[in-house]
Amino acid sequence: MTSPPRLDARLRPRLPSPLREVHDERFARHGVRLLLKRDDLIHPDLPGNKWRKLALNLEAAAGRTVLTFGGAYSNHLRATAAAGRLLGFPTVGVVRGDELAHRPLNPSLARCAADGMRLHFVDRTTYRAKTSPEVLEGLLGRFGDVVVVPEGGSNALAAQGCTALGRELAGEVEVAAVACGTGGTLAGLAAGLAAGQRALGVPVVGGGFLAEEVARLQHEAFGSRAGDWTLEERFTFGGYARTTPELDAFAADFEERHGLPVERVYVAKLLFALTALAGEGAFAPGTRVAAVVTGAPDDALQESSVSR
Repeated sequence: MTSPPRLDARLRPRLPSPLREVHDERFARHGVRLLLKRDDLIHPDLPGNKWRKLALNLEAAAGRTVLTFGGAYSNHLRATAAAGRLLGFPTVGVVRGDELAHRPLNPSLARCAADGMRLHFVDRTTYRAKTSPEVLEGLLGRFGDVVVVPEGGSNALAAQGCTALGRELAGEVEVAAVACGTGGTLAGLAAGLAAGQRALGVPVVGGGFLAEEVARLQHEAFGSRAGDWTLEERFTFGGYARTTPELDAFAADFEERHGLPVERVYVAKLLFALTALAGEGAFAPGTRVAAVVTGAPDDALQESSVSR
């Protein structure tokens, strides 16, 4: 029996994603060059790190039902649902917040449903325990033979898939920076970079758990800590999907300066952090810094006051 073509042959992603320098005096005055790694252009339905984290997971699923997790505005749920539609496999989305089951679907969840995803709403206590054997056994009992992909798609396969991001930047920059939610992209990015390059993660959620999570993912994916990476945790702006007038003003100004729509949940916080760090002298003169643009504004419908 002939194996089906690989995902990249069937979905035709734009790889490597474009790398473009932007001229910004806030960096230039310190001798720093800012480049944008446009992962948001990889695929219209699976942009950025969503493609990189899902590709190997979907290859391993081999057409079986994929069950995964997310909030009411989850980019990951939408990407998984879109992949199911495009590749013809069933998907189940376990959604945080059972109160949502009796409300009209928001545009994000409506898109998931239109792509064929079966939505299963759970209360927030159950959602927090989603990795426990009891919750997983209940889901398997309900939905049968499924492949479970974690929230945000971050697991060993996701980290392995994201190594390509680091390899695409080999020789191009000294620092590669990415916004972090669950840590999978940073884990793979750092592992894929060459000697002398370093990865910088900017968490968009507080709690101080990401260093341990990135290390765990790297041990699962590569057997040990891999690459040179650090986290800069000062720029969460109140937590996941939350913003402030200062961040909104910064993002609007960046859009005006460079003609690039700035996604607010992840990319705005990353660019704000890099601008602040450049002003603090965190990068030596001559440093080339790549900011990984993981999504466009349309890919991240705002979720206010999210409980995580």
